[in-house]
Amino acid sequence: MRAAYDFHLHSCLSPCGDADMTPNNIVNMAKLLGLDVIALTDHNSCRNCEAAVEVGKQVGVCVVPGMELSTSEDIHVVCLFPDTEKAMAFSRYVREHTAHIANRPEVYGAQQVLNSSDECIGEEADLLLLATEIGIEQAFDLVKSHGGFAYPAHIDRDSYSVTAVLGDLPPECNHGFAEMSYDADESALRALYSLEGVELIQSSDAHYLENMKEATNYIELEALTPQAVVNYFAQRAKN
Repeated sequence: MRAAYDFHLHSCLSPCGDADMTPNNIVNMAKLLGLDVIALTDHNSCRNCEAAVEVGKQVGVCVVPGMELSTSEDIHVVCLFPDTEKAMAFSRYVREHTAHIANRPEVYGAQQVLNSSDECIGEEADLLLLATEIGIEQAFDLVKSHGGFAYPAHIDRDSYSVTAVLGDLPPECNHGFAEMSYDADESALRALYSLEGVELIQSSDAHYLENMKEATNYIELEALTPQAVVNYFAQRAKN
């Protein structure tokens, strides 16, 4: 089936995410925008994924549990998982391999954990914006070992991207996919970087509801499930 997607969205768990980015608001906005499948990818945590997945089932939008991982080099990587159990196992691993520095909500913003009714059931105490101890060369296989698939985030940007930090997409980071922003010039990126054999995924990286985009990008899925999304990437990726 042909499915409209956005695989990079932040909730109010991300310190830079707006308080209005609740599971219900995100999923219902996705429905209004004509999206069939979205991924919730908060910084270094999957703790709001369960609520978003539950809301998605109620509304009719497939929600893929995910994360935007910050590697030890401060490179952002989109990580997608087939279910919340595998996502949370990875989330716990990331927490164990990140410095425990307290968040300062007045500086960085609150990091709220919500349930499917958008009720706050806790806050993440550790700052989620930090680089982890996980290197870029480890990240892809580590996500795969948790049943998921990962690819470099927003390679067109001059910060927190593999291209900004390493100057290009090196072979060990080329697993067949990379993400670019909505305002990126694909031809310019392909002329500038080593992207032969790389499919570019275009997502919003929305931190505010108004930054979410109408359906413009599509993929062919065998079913409208998180597992089918992971299968799509894994089957088309380079071995």
